[in-house]
Amino acid sequence: MINSYTSSGDAEVAIAGARAGADVVRAMYGQWLPRIDKAAGDFATAADVAAEEVILDVIRAARPDDAVIGEEGGHQGAADAVRRWLVDPLCGTLNYAVGTMVVAVNVALRDGAAAVADPFSGEVFFTDGETAWVRHDRADDALLTPTPTSRLVDVNLDPPFPSAPGFRAVDLLAHPEFVERFRPRVVSTTLALAWVAAGKRAAYVTDGGDLSGSVHFAAGIALCRAAGCVVTGIDGAPIGETGRGLVVAADDETHGLLMSMIRSRS
Repeated sequence: MINSYTSSGDAEVAIAGARAGADVVRAMYGQWLPRIDKAAGDFATAADVAAEEVILDVIRAARPDDAVIGEEGGHQGAADAVRRWLVDPLCGTLNYAVGTMVVAVNVALRDGAAAVADPFSGEVFFTDGETAWVRHDRADDALLTPTPTSRLVDVNLDPPFPSAPGFRAVDLLAHPEFVERFRPRVVSTTLALAWVAAGKRAAYVTDGGDLSGSVHFAAGIALCRAAGCVVTGIDGAPIGETGRGLVVAADDETHGLLMSMIRSRS
């Protein structure tokens, strides 16, 4: 099955990798899994490691000359490779470890195709770098259509907080206009970015540095851009080497409202 993707487009490789990882995550859900400690209280589980291994198998079989940067395994492949895949095999590890089915499997080719799989809904959100769709089992692909109708805004409250004290995501939730206009959600996984692209969320806000090359965020950013969302840093500037976090909104009005609130608190 892996070899069948050798001649496929990059989007199909990303989808195959994300689905393979999602299958592992779903199969291992509910088991007791030892934790692999990282820095500052972060950890991985055996599911993170196993999912990354099968994703890498898909990419290596289809694109043997490409490099891969994995959340668990780091950089693999030629150091001077032009094409680099960014893999987060289980975004939302703490959710997963305590039995919460809100996680994502992220696979992205830097500046190219990307896929985000929800292991439990069976949805795969994907882009070829120009247009974005969602794929369900036994159903036709559907275009992703952002909309602010839900008024739900996901705000990432996890550390670090590099922009504090000028910006703290938690302060945004206390802004009077935020309470009037939006309803906050905190799901602690970048699946929320795919939800903005799909119209399930009006926006997503997180602090941070340059997230464009992050294994956690690259796939979601690619989806949102291809779907037509407004994507900037928390300072309203384009994301990139000097970027600061993310404000991703379904439309210009929602983005403008959030930026006005953020600037009033800075």
